[in-house]
Amino acid sequence: MAANVETMFYTREKPWHGLGTMVQEAPDSAHALELAGLDWEVVQKRIQTMEGTFVPGFKANVRESDGQVLGIVTDRYKVVQNRDAFSFTDDLLGEGITYETAGSLQGGRRTWILARLPQRYIINGDEITPYLVFMNSHDGTGAIKAAMTPVRVVCQNTLNLALSTAKRAWTTNHVGDISGKMEDAKNTLFYADRYMAELGKTFDRLTQTKLSDRQVYDYIDTMFPQQENATEQQKKNIRRIKEDVKARYFDAPDLQQVGKNAYRFVNAVSDFATHAKPLRERANYRESLFAKTVDGNALIDKAYQLVQAA
Repeated sequence: MAANVETMFYTREKPWHGLGTMVQEAPDSAHALELAGLDWEVVQKRIQTMEGTFVPGFKANVRESDGQVLGIVTDRYKVVQNRDAFSFTDDLLGEGITYETAGSLQGGRRTWILARLPQRYIINGDEITPYLVFMNSHDGTGAIKAAMTPVRVVCQNTLNLALSTAKRAWTTNHVGDISGKMEDAKNTLFYADRYMAELGKTFDRLTQTKLSDRQVYDYIDTMFPQQENATEQQKKNIRRIKEDVKARYFDAPDLQQVGKNAYRFVNAVSDFATHAKPLRERANYRESLFAKTVDGNALIDKAYQLVQAA
């Protein structure tokens, strides 16, 4: 039974993240950073009060090009320049990886570079393209990260499930032996291959897990519960979200041949999480959405957890 509402799943944009500068012709990370305007350095400066007293134990991370303060950190924090954070990815280019986009989030506090792996995976008839997102931070709140982001080509849905059987992301903090930690990052391709293999097995299981329409409605109710003492507007918003997800499950053209199963449900939720515009569109909502491709998307993981118990 199709949901009788207007939906947004015909207005997808490409690339799937909608951010950054295209750098597909960049031969290495240094050129990619230059094309994306990320070829600047961060310097650390002592902090002092208005009266001129220096604050012990803390420093400011400052973008040298314009004096922008990116974060306040402890003395233990070690700056990792963009060129150093991403230079190890050049070793992967011999394996056929190409840079796609690069950019910064939150005014330069987080920078990233995106690479597409050369492999094409056909899983249950779907073509899945694996991407690697590499992210660096300068504000003291995040780590250096590399994360797998598989994308379903036909609809550009991200399918970065949190699997217990395979590692999706590598991360390290800006303290201690940075050079030694960066060496470990070169295992990224090994993690990627293992993750994609386990993801294929997971999708096989999900495809074989049939769902009734009633189960789908119950899952959506569980994912988007109506809060007690909710206002009429809040109730309306929750109803709109639920109907949107139902429409993506029942009506999306690219899911018509998939069958009514757990794989279809996870894709419908991913479609919503990846492409739906928020009820209240903030200026940085795309940045937040992109950050979830690295840190993980709670909605997609919740949908996966629900259908595992089916």
